[in-house]
Amino acid sequence: MNGILLALQFFTSIPVRKELPMERRHITVMYGTLPFVGAWIGLVTTASILISDWLGFGSLLASVLTLVVGIALTGGLHLDGVADTSDAYFSYRDQNRRHEILGDPRIGAFGTLGLIVFILLKLALLQELIAMSHASVYVLVAVPFFARGAMVIYFVTTQPAKESGMAYFFLEKLNRSPLISWTIVCMVAGLFAIGIVLKTAVLPIVIASVIGLSLLLYRSWTVRNFGGVTGDLSGAFIEGMEVVLWIVVLSSL
Repeated sequence: MNGILLALQFFTSIPVRKELPMERRHITVMYGTLPFVGAWIGLVTTASILISDWLGFGSLLASVLTLVVGIALTGGLHLDGVADTSDAYFSYRDQNRRHEILGDPRIGAFGTLGLIVFILLKLALLQELIAMSHASVYVLVAVPFFARGAMVIYFVTTQPAKESGMAYFFLEKLNRSPLISWTIVCMVAGLFAIGIVLKTAVLPIVIASVIGLSLLLYRSWTVRNFGGVTGDLSGAFIEGMEVVLWIVVLSSL
């Protein structure tokens, strides 16, 4: 139970005002629970789309409200990762300076531009998904699930960028092999569920292939440019993976 509460405390805006133990088993369960936290977020955002449809809202207004709900549920945590990653990468400085920029609470010009472009892209994709069909709306439940599951695998299999910070602390606490196995099993089960619900084998295969390729490319990019994984890079990965999977859904349905 503490692991679940930790996942809500660290990865959502739900106020868990309680000092929780953070032993190895708790941190491992926290990350093992993360895909299901994503599924919960997907359920709530899907509900906002269905309510918007019931109220007679158009696809643009529905997509704006859904985007706001998603940001509110995470407290903008992962979008902050997008902004910090944009600032750090486009500074074209050395790795040490990039780490300093990642840790700077202020947002720069590149971070602002990256955030604006990313939000506009998500808004446009949401509108397309909502306008296309109700089948795609239900897939939105699965997308945050897969994005966070992929992030767990990326996080666990990548070296920490520095020997300090929350990412380093969590990586030192994790039981990696059981967590990787559990996450893969959950994601495979999710892929089977998508195939059964939508009566297609193509979409699950495409999703699995895209996730695998994205993991390899992003992991290589972060190691080359930052020396490994950080919390901000993990948040940026979740947001980017969701956008990529939405594009996959739009292309496949």
